[in-house]
Amino acid sequence: MGTKTVRIEDDVYELIRSKKREDETFSEAIERLVGGGSLLDLYGAGNEEDVENMREAIDETKEETRGQVDELRDRAQTE
Repeated sequence: MGTKTVRIEDDVYELIRSKKREDETFSEAIERLVGGGSLLDLYGAGNEEDVENMREAIDETKEETRGQVDELRDRAQTE
């Protein structure tokens, strides 16, 4: 794999540097920041049954979480 030299404005360089993780190179940081997918890439990826199953799983998780929060709140009020 080769390398390229590119010119970027100082403010863009500082922005990348501020987002760069300690354990990654500038190339890796740029790839992470501009690469990858978007949620829009998932559009049309599932059928109606898949979508409904996901909705049900989300709703169940919300209910479980509400129950846990209520339980913790009640416990904290009695202590």
